[in-house]
Amino acid sequence: MRSNSGKLKMIYSLAALACVIYLLHDLNGSFDYALPRRLIKVIAMILTGISIAFATVVFQTIAHNKILTPSIMGLDSLYLLLQTTIIFFLGSTHVVVMDKKINFFICVGAMILFAFLLYNALMKNGKYPVYFLLLVGIILGTFFSSISTFLQVLIDPNEFLSVQDRMFASFNNVNADLVWIAFGLIIVVFAIGWRYIRYLDVISLGRENAINLGIPYDSTVKKMLILVAVFIAIATALVGPITFFGLIVANLAYQFFNTYKHSILITGAIGIGIIALVGGQWVVERIFTFSTTLSVIINFFGGVYFIYLLLKESRSN
Repeated sequence: MRSNSGKLKMIYSLAALACVIYLLHDLNGSFDYALPRRLIKVIAMILTGISIAFATVVFQTIAHNKILTPSIMGLDSLYLLLQTTIIFFLGSTHVVVMDKKINFFICVGAMILFAFLLYNALMKNGKYPVYFLLLVGIILGTFFSSISTFLQVLIDPNEFLSVQDRMFASFNNVNADLVWIAFGLIIVVFAIGWRYIRYLDVISLGRENAINLGIPYDSTVKKMLILVAVFIAIATALVGPITFFGLIVANLAYQFFNTYKHSILITGAIGIGIIALVGGQWVVERIFTFSTTLSVIINFFGGVYFIYLLLKESRSN
């Protein structure tokens, strides 16, 4: 415990240092203009780190697989389908596209409704196992992606630019009002989810063991999966999809913290996520001078890390 506590202090010290450097580096006296805008970006990155780290660790515990991420459920694909469909039928100048608040609530509401209906249909009374749910999620995600690609082929090239802006996560044009709305939602969802953290320590032992130890497995898993969907929906609607981010921070937390306690794993993953996002955004702005986006860098390293995990898993077997 002392070792893990020390590691947590070190990670959050680095996270705080990264935030301070990002906020204050090269301001050149433009405090009134630059500092508030940087602060909004930092808050958005912290909220994204909290949402995706929490959701990924919980999802992997429920699935008993450290390679799967919540994106396998098709929420990212649904987000792109929503954006593509709206722009295809209404145009990029429609109020639903231009008003970021309306767009945010439509996307969050649709993704949460999709997850709720999916979980309610497939997990009612424990009729189907979690892996069947994952299989259906993969199929639906592929279906959504296929429709999105089809519409993107037909769409006007000028309108496609608006769709392309939403295909990759970006912190450069985050709306300040949405950040505060997301902040309130995430705080509420996090508080609800934290009440079930102690159950995850037992759920990680497997369904039969959890039931024998008195855990209401089916109802707890369903609630946690809905919370995962809410977290991913908020983060995706706020900044866009980041496919491999959760995979990276969750597995780094597993390797860095030698514990089964999810309170430590989730807290550590959040700290690692904040360092990765804030540090990565600083690199994008100062080294690459906005020639790329943070999501492209994360997906590149995440893809390499994913291959490494697959090779490591195959060797262990």
